[in-house]
Amino acid sequence: MSEIKKYEYLFLGGGKGGKSLAMDLARAGKRVAVIERGMIGGSCINVACIPSKTLIQNARVANVLRSDGNHPFAKADAAKVRANIQAVVDGMIESNLSAFKKSGLELVMGTGRFVGPRQIHVRLNDGGEQLFEGENVYINTGTVATIPDVPGLREASPLTHVEALKLDVLPQKLIVLGGGYIGLEMAQAFRRLGSEVTLVHDGSRVAMREDEDVSLEIERALKADGIELKLAARPVKVQGQSGSKVTMNLEDGTQVEGTHLLVATGRKPLTDEIGLDLAGVECDARGFIKVDDKLATSARRTWAIGEVAGTAMFTHASFDDYRILKAGIEGRPASVAARTIPYALFIDPELGRIGLNETEAKARHLPVRVARLPMAAVPRARTNGDTQGFMKALINPETDKIVGFTMLGSNAGEVMSVVQMAMLGDLPYTAVRDAIIAHPLLSEGLNLLFATLA
Repeated sequence: MSEIKKYEYLFLGGGKGGKSLAMDLARAGKRVAVIERGMIGGSCINVACIPSKTLIQNARVANVLRSDGNHPFAKADAAKVRANIQAVVDGMIESNLSAFKKSGLELVMGTGRFVGPRQIHVRLNDGGEQLFEGENVYINTGTVATIPDVPGLREASPLTHVEALKLDVLPQKLIVLGGGYIGLEMAQAFRRLGSEVTLVHDGSRVAMREDEDVSLEIERALKADGIELKLAARPVKVQGQSGSKVTMNLEDGTQVEGTHLLVATGRKPLTDEIGLDLAGVECDARGFIKVDDKLATSARRTWAIGEVAGTAMFTHASFDDYRILKAGIEGRPASVAARTIPYALFIDPELGRIGLNETEAKARHLPVRVARLPMAAVPRARTNGDTQGFMKALINPETDKIVGFTMLGSNAGEVMSVVQMAMLGDLPYTAVRDAIIAHPLLSEGLNLLFATLA
């Protein structure tokens, strides 16, 4: 092994938050290295947000073509869908690689493991080994999908979303295990591409983080697409091989059969076997790195970024970690303590949410006023012929400030961002109610929503 390579800033993992900070530091003339196992640009553009939303868009187009009545049973060409996804991903990878080179950082492709405080040993992808040391170290390794401990499940070689996005053959009968956000997106996308889909979920309803009315509306939409839902269903045994024939035995004695099985039941942090004990970095009981409100770990001059630090599992949340860490380097106050993170679920109808929902407000014993409006009351939703869903906002009755917003409907994420700006501006709901919003936009529905409050 050659002598140790030393840097001012050393990153283990190249996800959104880490790569953004690394490029900023490199452009500022700092000596920076990013150690990345294989996904240039991070999981978002390789196996998560970008390819999954490309798949969903392909499915949406296929569904529109089918809705004209001329292709009621037409199945999408899986090879062409796969090629389209790969083309989009390749373009993003090339863009990221170009940005890395222009910034001046050193990209090290290999598998890293701590061998001491701020020292990382790397097995290089092209052969050989190298020891790196950083004056400041950032851990940005992310998470991976988990496989539940069900007899026969691992042996069935199930798909996760990573493998599902690389299929060039459309599953004839797809079983999706898990009714969370990834499971819902994958189930609807493959159904619209032409697969028969059964979704198995151990909860009493899908999307358990949401209010019950939201979950029920999502379930109605999935059933309307022809997806079979098996709720409060716990698998006890799996037989066969995903890709040919697989059988799932449920606790109630029934069976589900399919040609493919996709597991979307949660994620775990990539902290095993990377030597965190040797680095002096502590983890919690679930394996996430313990950090303070400025993302500092228990080890000196060592920070964690993104999902591995317990940050919400969204790319935009990781990017906010970058902002907080950059502020710390520059001596500006910043903290993760008080931030509110919005998110969207990319099904039809789309879900957009920020802040509290009714369930959370009730659990915290917070009094709220609730405004609710069906999407059928919004003119643009009618002109689009897409009136599924509703808007719902929670208002502090003492201050008239908006404390939460949920929308299930076309372009919900975009409308949610309008409410987010009002919340960031600390505006009362009446400011949005009385704003002049162009007609006919979906955002105009906010005028109507808040007008329902006396």
